[in-house]
Amino acid sequence: MNLTRRTELRRMPSRGAHDSDAINEILDAGFLASVGFCKDGQPFVIPTLYGRKAEKLYFHGSAASRLLCELETGTPACVTVTLVDGLVLSRSAFDHSMNYRSVVAFGRARTIAEPVQKIEALRVISEHLIAGRWMDVRGPSENELKVTKVLEFSIEEASSKVRSGPPLDDDGDYRLAVWAGVLPLVMKSESPIPDKQLVEGIEIPEYVRNYDARLSSPAQNRRNAR
Repeated sequence: MNLTRRTELRRMPSRGAHDSDAINEILDAGFLASVGFCKDGQPFVIPTLYGRKAEKLYFHGSAASRLLCELETGTPACVTVTLVDGLVLSRSAFDHSMNYRSVVAFGRARTIAEPVQKIEALRVISEHLIAGRWMDVRGPSENELKVTKVLEFSIEEASSKVRSGPPLDDDGDYRLAVWAGVLPLVMKSESPIPDKQLVEGIEIPEYVRNYDARLSSPAQNRRNAR
């Protein structure tokens, strides 16, 4: 992965990294990206689901999607993924912060048109969101593939940044009679809600019942090769 000034870590570089393992671990923990691009001088940032395989990200959506139609032209794009792990409550208003993990990636996308490759990219996205689901469901029909656009985004360069740990107050503030610490924030699933038209006797799949394992340890549960 080539590195330029685009991914230079200028503020608190000690919190950042450029190695693929650190970047991929964060990408695998998330599934919602913000994709930025510029059209006729106007910046746009649009949220979208993604899947990852090696140094590629995969996006999909309607064939008429503004985001996908613009990206398939090869326009330069910036993809960011941010995970918030906690609110850092300091003794002063100035030193409040967040514990977080984030990735900023630059690159360009191309359309995947070949049906077998297109289906594989859709599988990657599905397995990224909920591993095991793809094998249970009906695959996309020929018509469904026609109305779905799939893009492969090649990561040209990227950086990650992580903040963890307790508040960092000024020395004089540690004597203040103010509670300080970290309020952890986690994403978790709740009880599955069965569809009212389920075929009788269908049980909740294990990958649905145990989805929190994906949220708590995504790197161990990913099925796509790094």
